[in-house]
Amino acid sequence: MAEDRFSACLDHVLMHEGGYVDHPDDPGGATNLGITRKTLARWRRVSPWSALPKSEVAALSREEAAAIYRALYWSATKAGSMPAGLDLALFDLAVNSGVDRALRMLQTVLGVAADGVVGPVTLAALENADVAKTINALCDRRLGFLGRLKTFATFGRGWTRRVAAVRAAALAATKTTSSMQRRTAMDILSGYRTYIVAAFMLIAGLMQVLGIELPNLDGGAGGNLILEALAIIFLRKGLTSRTVGNP
Repeated sequence: MAEDRFSACLDHVLMHEGGYVDHPDDPGGATNLGITRKTLARWRRVSPWSALPKSEVAALSREEAAAIYRALYWSATKAGSMPAGLDLALFDLAVNSGVDRALRMLQTVLGVAADGVVGPVTLAALENADVAKTINALCDRRLGFLGRLKTFATFGRGWTRRVAAVRAAALAATKTTSSMQRRTAMDILSGYRTYIVAAFMLIAGLMQVLGIELPNLDGGAGGNLILEALAIIFLRKGLTSRTVGNP
C-alpha cells in the first residue's frame, strides 16, 4: 500500500513538473522532472554543483528522478506515515518549497512545535486530526507563502493552479480510502455473517437441551437447532475451501 501511494503521489508531482526547463527568472535554474541542477549535483556528489553540466540535467531519467524524490522528499518528510491524501499534499509542498518548510507548515497547522522534525508528538497529533481539514489548512498556508514571494507575479498563476489540483487530488484520496475501509469492513462482516447466525442457533439449541425455555421454540427443537447449526458451519467451511482452491 505504501509503495502504491508513493507511485500515485509521484505521478501527480511529475504531472506538474514536466520536462527540461531553464527559465531565467527561476532561481532553481536548469530543471528536469522537477529536479534542479543543484539537487542532481548533490545527489551525484558533484562539488561544486556548477561542475555538473546542464546536459546531465536534460538527460535525467525518470528512474533516477524517482529515486531522488523518494530519498530527499518522500522519506525525508515521512510522507509514507501520513494518511492518504495528506501524504500527497505534504510531498508536493516539500518538492515545491523545501522539506523543512513543508514540515514546519504541517506542524503549525497541527498546533504542535514547528521544529521541522516528524517525531512522536507530530505523529500523535496526526492521529487525532481531521485529515480533510488538515489538507485544506496546509494548502491555504502554502498559498499564503507563495503569494508573498517576489516571483509570484511571474509564476503565481501556475503555482495557484498546482495547489488547487493537489488539494482536489488529496481530498479525493481521503474519500477513496474511507470508502475502501467501509467496503472492507462490510466484506468482513458479510463473510462471518453465516457463522454468527449459526452460533446463535447453536447457543439457542444448547439452552433448550439444558432445560432453559425460549419463546417460540418447543421442547424438542433444541437438538434440531444444534444439528442445523453444525451443518451450516461445516457447509460454509467446505464452500469456502473449494472457492479458495479455484484458479
